[in-house]
Amino acid sequence: MKNKLLTSLLTLALAFTVSAADKDKHDHEHEAKAGPTGGKLITEVEPHVEFFVNKDKKVEIRFIDDDMKAVAPGEQVISVTLGDRSAPTKLSFTKDGDKLISDKAVPEGNDLPTVVQIREKEGAKAVIEKFNLNLNDCPTCKNKEYACTCAHGEEEKK
Repeated sequence: MKNKLLTSLLTLALAFTVSAADKDKHDHEHEAKAGPTGGKLITEVEPHVEFFVNKDKKVEIRFIDDDMKAVAPGEQVISVTLGDRSAPTKLSFTKDGDKLISDKAVPEGNDLPTVVQIREKEGAKAVIEKFNLNLNDCPTCKNKEYACTCAHGEEEKK
């Protein structure tokens, strides 16, 4: 009985050690980066995803490699839900050259709660990114607030 307990404790300790070591092996950074067209860069997936609202208020999705170059869409499935939580707008996408473009425009308003679901292919587990879609211009960088790369406002969160 004592051996089983000791073995279990050692196994558990080893599992925590391996888990902690894996967290140190990040091959990417977590600082805010904008995509090549000035959109929000979502780095939790490979290739990365750039979320960009164009002048017609439609959402453009581009897939971006580590060199910040657009790559052609593959089998990825993207869905976006945004706007008023009691009556959200759901966007679906079609291929348009090297990007996907939404079927509808972003609803009126600003600072819209936004949920982006990214699937590697149909039926795969989704990676979910949540943010508020603030379409105001950032006062210090050249991007819209939703894709802001500067650190203003961080002092308010502390």
